[in-house]
Amino acid sequence: MNKVVKDAYEAIQGIENGMTVMFGGFGLCGIPENCLKALAESDITGLKCISNNAGIDNFGLGVLLRKHQMIKMTASYVGENKEFERQLLSGELEVELIPQGTLAERIRAGGAGIPALFIPAGYGTEVQGDKEVREFNGKPHIMELGMTADFAIVKAKYGDTMGNLIYNETANNFNQPIATAGKVTIAEVEELLPYGELNPNHIHTPGVYIQRIFQGSDYEKRIEFATTSS
Repeated sequence: MNKVVKDAYEAIQGIENGMTVMFGGFGLCGIPENCLKALAESDITGLKCISNNAGIDNFGLGVLLRKHQMIKMTASYVGENKEFERQLLSGELEVELIPQGTLAERIRAGGAGIPALFIPAGYGTEVQGDKEVREFNGKPHIMELGMTADFAIVKAKYGDTMGNLIYNETANNFNQPIATAGKVTIAEVEELLPYGELNPNHIHTPGVYIQRIFQGSDYEKRIEFATTSS
């Protein structure tokens, strides 16, 4: 099976209006910049996006918000995006905020084929809502559902032609569980190597989870804030 595609534009083929798409990354670290750019240049709309965050106004998932390509955002952190705030308050964007650990665990469960799990975080808060509650070891837990998506898009430092991936330090974050939770998973990598070149002991995501892979380019690797001292 040939998993290598030419570029991000070829990689996103098949993503259609209204689909659910997961994006790897933590803040602006380890985000699939090339695929986000390709999506922003497309006419795809109505996306239901799942990610740790919603990017900033002009970068990350913020580029999809700016073009009104998103109708729902599921995330745990959205504090650096004024356009996100505007669309939320105006009712243009549906938002589901999930505690960060719960979000990671729901994605991990979805990727493992686990339909539901019980988590103590959120009990007795708005997060609980009308979810089922059970007690384990004397502590109440709420039932959360595993999460999957039509497409999952991740970014890695190294990959090989069979889709095996190695993430770079902090960029491991949400990329690793998200890579397992898509019906189709796309990986963009900074360096694409022949199969067999990666040390098996260093691989974070096995190629069995990856359907498409390509070598990206022109990564900006922005950060939200730069704090300096004089």
